[in-house]
Amino acid sequence: MTNFFKQTFASLIGTVLGLIVFCGLGTTGLFLLLLAATSTKDTGPEVKDKSVLVFDLSMKITDGEPNSGEFFQNALSGVAEERMTLRKVVETLEKARRDPRIVGIYIDASRASEGSDVGYASLKEIRRALEEFRTTGKKIVAYGSNWTEKEYYVSSTANSIVLNPLGLMEVNGLSSQLMFLTGALQKYGIGVQVVRVGKFKGAVEPLILTKLSPENREQTQKLLDDVWGEWRDAVGNTRKIQPQQLQAIADNQAFLEPTQAKDSGLVDQVAYPDEVVSDLKKLTNSDKDDKTFRQINLNDYAQVSGKSLGVERNSKNKIAVVYAEGEIVDGMGEDGQVGGDRFAKIFNKLRQDEDIKAVVLRINSPGGSATAAEVMQREVKLTRQQKPVVVSMGDTAASGGYWIASDSNRIFAEPNTITGSIGVFGILLNGQKLANDNGITWDSVKTGRYADSETASRPKSPQELALYQRSVNRIYNMFLNKVSQGRKLPEQKVAEIAQGRVWSGVAAKEIGLVDEIGGLNSAIAYAAKEAKLGEDWELQEYPRFSTFGERFFGRATQEVQDTLGIEPTQVQKSHPLTAEFQKLQQEIQILQKMNDPQGVYARLPFNLKIE
Repeated sequence: MTNFFKQTFASLIGTVLGLIVFCGLGTTGLFLLLLAATSTKDTGPEVKDKSVLVFDLSMKITDGEPNSGEFFQNALSGVAEERMTLRKVVETLEKARRDPRIVGIYIDASRASEGSDVGYASLKEIRRALEEFRTTGKKIVAYGSNWTEKEYYVSSTANSIVLNPLGLMEVNGLSSQLMFLTGALQKYGIGVQVVRVGKFKGAVEPLILTKLSPENREQTQKLLDDVWGEWRDAVGNTRKIQPQQLQAIADNQAFLEPTQAKDSGLVDQVAYPDEVVSDLKKLTNSDKDDKTFRQINLNDYAQVSGKSLGVERNSKNKIAVVYAEGEIVDGMGEDGQVGGDRFAKIFNKLRQDEDIKAVVLRINSPGGSATAAEVMQREVKLTRQQKPVVVSMGDTAASGGYWIASDSNRIFAEPNTITGSIGVFGILLNGQKLANDNGITWDSVKTGRYADSETASRPKSPQELALYQRSVNRIYNMFLNKVSQGRKLPEQKVAEIAQGRVWSGVAAKEIGLVDEIGGLNSAIAYAAKEAKLGEDWELQEYPRFSTFGERFFGRATQEVQDTLGIEPTQVQKSHPLTAEFQKLQQEIQILQKMNDPQGVYARLPFNLKIE
C-alpha cells in the first residue's frame, strides 16, 4: 500500500471513528457500522412487495463511474452526492419493469436542478426506458413544483402528472446563449489572432467577435430547431397533444400556472405532496397510519441483484464499454478529461485481451486537442481490425469527439445528440499591449527568421500566420480524409458537410455521419451481434477507477450520516448573476485545458449549452 493510500485510509478511519465516539457508540458501534456497510453491499437492500421505485430527478447522472478521488473527497467531506451512471439508471429501470414486487415509479421533480449537466440525448435514453416500463401496465406518477422543459421531457412519460398548486410550468422553447470575451480582452490589452478552417467553426468567435456570425447563428438555430422538434414530438406523443399546440403554448404563454397547465393537458392534477402520498399509499396497499407509501429509491434498488430477473449477466465473453467523457487533451489527462495517451493504452490493452470480444466506445465530448484525437483514432482503427468497435454518441460527440468515432464499425446517436463540427482552429494570444501599458517591453536575439515565432510577447507577422494556417489546413485535410475513409463517403461530400458545422443526431444520420438512431443499449446489442455472441456475454467498463475499498468507505460515510441524522446537501438554485460568472469561469477553464503540442484544436463552439 502506497503512502498516499495509507494516509487516506488512516484519515478515513479516523473520521469515521471520531464521529462514532462523539455519538457514544464506541468500538462496538464501529464494528457494527463496518459490518452494516459490508453486509449491505453483499446482500443488497430489501424490496417489499408492492413497492414504488422513487426516481429523484435532482440526482446527478453521468456516463462513466466517478473516479477514486471523488469517492475519497465525498467520504472526507461527509457530503453524499446522489449520482448514478446513465447505463445503471437504464438497467435499473429495466430491472423494475421485470420485478413483480415493483408496482410503479414515482418521478420526483420537486428538487430538480436548474443547472443539471445531463443533456437531452441522455434523457432520451431514460425516457425510452420509462416508456418500456409503462407498457407493462405498471403506473408512473410524476410530481413537481417548477418544471422546466428538461425535467418535463422525462416526466411526461408518466400516467399521472401532478403539479403543486403554487408551482409553475415552463414551456417557452429552447435557447443557447454564448458569452463573448472580445471586449474584455481588448480592454485589458490581450491580443488575439486566429487561424481556422471551416466557416462554421464558431469555437473562436467568443474571442474575436461581439456577437454570433451569420454562419454560427444559422447552425445553432438549426440544431435548436431539431432538438426542440424532437421534444415536441416526444412530449406530444405521450401526452396526446399536437406539436403545433405545444409550439403555440411556447409562443403565447411560456410560463403556465397550475390551472393553465391542467387545461392545456400538460398535467393531470393540481395537488399538494400529501395528496400524492395518499394516492401512492393506495397503489402500494400501505396502511393509512404509515407515514409514507412503500418505496425504495433508485440508487438503493440498483444494488438489488437482477440475476433472477434476467438483467445481470455472467460470461467469460466480455464486451468492453469505454467512456470518453470530457475535454480531449494531449497526454494522460486529469479527472473529467479524455487523455489521448491514457485512452490509447486502454484500447491497446483491449485489443490484446482475448476475453474482450467487442468494444463499445461511448463518446460524450465536445472535442479538444487534434493531436490527442488522432492518437485515439489510430488505436480505434487498429482495434477494429481485430474485433468490432461500435460507437455510441451521448449528449455531445463533436469535432475531436467525431474524429475518434469516424473509423468504427457503426455509429449510434440519439436524435438530439450534438455532433459533427468537422473543422479545426488555432488561437494565438499575445500580451504586448497589456505589458507595454504597464511598462514592460521585450527584445530578442535569434539565429533564424522564425526562431521566436512562438512568443506571446507580440502579435504574429503575416508570414508567421501563413505558417500556422498551413498547419491548420494540413490537419483539416487529414480530418476530412479520416471521415471520408471511415464513413466511406466521397471526400468532396465530406467537405460540403464539414466546414465546422454542428449537426443534431437526426440530421447527421440524413447526411451519412451517423448510421442509426439509438442509445447505448442499442450499440451494445449491435456489438454483441457483430461478435456473434448471442446472449452469452457480459459488460466490462473502462476506465476502471473505483475499488472495493473506496466504495466500502463511501458507504461507511453514508452510515455515519444516517446515525447522526445528517441530511445530504440539497440542490440550490443559483442567482442568475452568479450563473453568468460561472459561465465566464467555464470559458477560462477551457482555455486552460488547451494543451495541444501543435496548438491546433478540433472542438465545438465554447460551451454550447441548450437551455
